[in-house]
Amino acid sequence: MDLGIDGRVALVLGASSGIGRGVATALTREGARVAIVSRSPERLERAASEIDGDVTGFEGDTGDLERMAALPGEVATELGAIEILVTNTGGPPVGAALEAGLEDWREAHDSLILAPRVLIEAVLGPMCERRWGRIVNVGSSATWEPIPGLALSNSHRPGLVGFFKTLAREVAADGVTVNDVATGRFATDRLAANWGGWERMEGEAAKEIPAGRLGTPEEYGDLVAFLASERAAYITGTSIPIDGGLLRSI
Repeated sequence: MDLGIDGRVALVLGASSGIGRGVATALTREGARVAIVSRSPERLERAASEIDGDVTGFEGDTGDLERMAALPGEVATELGAIEILVTNTGGPPVGAALEAGLEDWREAHDSLILAPRVLIEAVLGPMCERRWGRIVNVGSSATWEPIPGLALSNSHRPGLVGFFKTLAREVAADGVTVNDVATGRFATDRLAANWGGWERMEGEAAKEIPAGRLGTPEEYGDLVAFLASERAAYITGTSIPIDGGLLRSI
């Protein structure tokens, strides 16, 4: 299937490893010109050299809102106007409902809600003018079912989905789609750290996930590439689970 994004300019946050890198890899495979962002210069350089395709690295931390506001302009100057934006801001610390302090709550709000909002504001005008744009958020299944021990994620991610739903209705007639991906358990270093190691994480996945395994970043990237494509022009304002059947809700 031709996804129709050959030559499109994409900006992917958190793309030096894990899910973000899987997304960047899928987009470059379809011919997109991809700007990848990471706060680690070393990981950024390694990813840019290892991903097969048109990839350019940019340093940035989603916790730095001033940097997020400036980043799209830098990408546009070097690669051209951004046509695909993938907001991937990682996850806040693990913790019980009242375990995190107020500063942790503020940082989670900045990263999970304000950073995507700042990035979208910077790219949306030109998308609407061209009457073509794709915005996809790397979210969490916590927007469907709260996850034990992830109070900050459970509290903030639904707020971003509410913003996406509102925005999607406002720009649908301009040819811009806005979607969220409700992420289940994927084989990443971050998830392994949260679960106390790869062996335990994979063992729990085999018992709890109907598919019997963790998802791969490559599988995730395939879904995002489709949502970013010409073929997905009528899909907007939704949150799509990708979780191997883990969610119990309808």
